[in-house]
Amino acid sequence: MFDVHDHGAKGDGVTPDTAAIQRAIDVAAAAGKGARVLLRAGRKYLTGPLTLKGGIDFHLQGDAVLLVSVRAEDYPDPLAGVLHANGADNLTISGTGTIDGRSPEFMESYDAVGEWWVPKSFRPRLVVLENCANLRIRDITLRQAPSWTVHLVGCRRVLVDHVKIFNQMDVPNCDGIDPDHCQEVEIRDCHIVCGDDAIVIKATERYPQYGPSRNIWVHDCVLETQDSGLKIGTETIQDIHDILFERCEIKQGCRGLTIQLRDQGNVFNIVFRDIRFTARYFSAPWWGRGEAISFTAIPRTAETKLGRIYNVKVENVRGRAENSIRIDGHARGHVSDIVLEKVDVTFERWTKYPGGVFDNRPSKVATEIEPHPTAGISIRRAERVVLRDCAVRWGKDRPAYFSHAIHAEDAPGLIHERFSGEAAHAGQEAVRIE
Repeated sequence: MFDVHDHGAKGDGVTPDTAAIQRAIDVAAAAGKGARVLLRAGRKYLTGPLTLKGGIDFHLQGDAVLLVSVRAEDYPDPLAGVLHANGADNLTISGTGTIDGRSPEFMESYDAVGEWWVPKSFRPRLVVLENCANLRIRDITLRQAPSWTVHLVGCRRVLVDHVKIFNQMDVPNCDGIDPDHCQEVEIRDCHIVCGDDAIVIKATERYPQYGPSRNIWVHDCVLETQDSGLKIGTETIQDIHDILFERCEIKQGCRGLTIQLRDQGNVFNIVFRDIRFTARYFSAPWWGRGEAISFTAIPRTAETKLGRIYNVKVENVRGRAENSIRIDGHARGHVSDIVLEKVDVTFERWTKYPGGVFDNRPSKVATEIEPHPTAGISIRRAERVVLRDCAVRWGKDRPAYFSHAIHAEDAPGLIHERFSGEAAHAGQEAVRIE
């Protein structure tokens, strides 16, 4: 046990404790074998960036608080994170304490029209762990992250267990958990509230050396966001495959289940199973327009060599949404072999924001906000889509742009078996195939 107070920490929330905590980390790492760095219950520790090391347990005891510094000069590289590590194998971050990102103090002003905070030019990420194997993050609470909360880069054999994230809903880019070029990851029993994507799997351009994101299991989580609840993309410069999302509840989001392919990687062997969601419109700056499910393959730029989305199954999913289940390829050959089985969604409008659109961002090729009728299930330029035992229902508020239960355009191989659903309005076809 390496108590940070034995290395000079004050724990009064005012005196900077960065150097003292770092000394405790370094000594514990030299001891190894799971040596514990202790931040005491009942104390607040003001800190700038800390470099975590392998073979230790960084432990926030009881109600201990790690309070991040708001001084820009304390962060030579804000992308590195307040807690950061590189190559720290067998690292554990544990305890029931809190890491407080103090997001209000990193905001410049509030945009009442956009209904969001405008950040200052500088704001750090909270936790960035790179190239770590046998990583454990357990039980801690992270709150008010000014930017991404937990960014896992090129990590292998990871468990994120019973972590709570409570960010401001109106702060942009404060993602919950972002596995990026990671393999063999389990995220379970987490409760996440954030303005941006809650759990999002990426393959970003900055870290190609770590290979694809694969073998990731997300389950039994409760999520609330103004962006996507469960998402793959938009950064997909390498493959993302063999991903299972199951037994999650998305209390609200701009989209429920999302795959946004915008780059050259392929997304395949994906399962969404036993999920409940609510998807709604938010103010214009937020990405997404209330789509229940959105699987889209659209090139980021005219020069992009776009990959494929294929072998995706959505099973036993129920929700309420203001916009369509959307399966959409920019051109034939980029989206195929999608199965929706026992998917039951009720569509209606209940928010004040304009509707009748699809959100194609980010893309310089497609219309960013595309006017489009709201079908229950909208399929365009996608091959071999199977709808089995699915249901489309319509709530009380059905604007004129609500349309068919199924609307398919350029969708060869479409199969719908035991489908239940009528058009939103009398005189429209329930199923329209073009």
